[in-house]
Amino acid sequence: MPSFDVVSEADMIEVRNAVDQAKKEITTRFDFKGSSANVEQKEAELTAYADSDFQLTQVKDVLINKLGKRSVDVRFLDEGKIEKIGGDKVKQVIKIKNGLETEAAKKITRIIKDSKMKVQASIQGESVRVTGAKRDDLQAAMAMLRKEVQDTPLEFNNFRD
Repeated sequence: MPSFDVVSEADMIEVRNAVDQAKKEITTRFDFKGSSANVEQKEAELTAYADSDFQLTQVKDVLINKLGKRSVDVRFLDEGKIEKIGGDKVKQVIKIKNGLETEAAKKITRIIKDSKMKVQASIQGESVRVTGAKRDDLQAAMAMLRKEVQDTPLEFNNFRD
């Protein structure tokens, strides 16, 4: 029986590339000369450092710009609060969300069931498996989910025929 999985995962390789590009731009920009502005990545957590709140917003703008160019959806980012780390230096932890939250998974299954399509949806951990008798029904379900779910970045993988 044909099926696919609905997931919400950022491409971590592209995130690493975007962070590297952001670091390179921050070191070469004139307005960051002599400052401690930087971006670091540890697993699924980014940390932005700067000398002031304004400079921190500039660092985040550079990072978001680079993520956008690498086609990483910024809805994956979960910005923490701004913390002072001695003197006037500040940092902000930005977490990268991976996996569907239970509310989003329930919303996806409800949309599929309410659409009266000939497909079934079941929640499996941090993904939703959609199965159907025909491949065309699954492709129609994908198109409908892209249109209906705007608040969560969705990806469709594990398509089996």
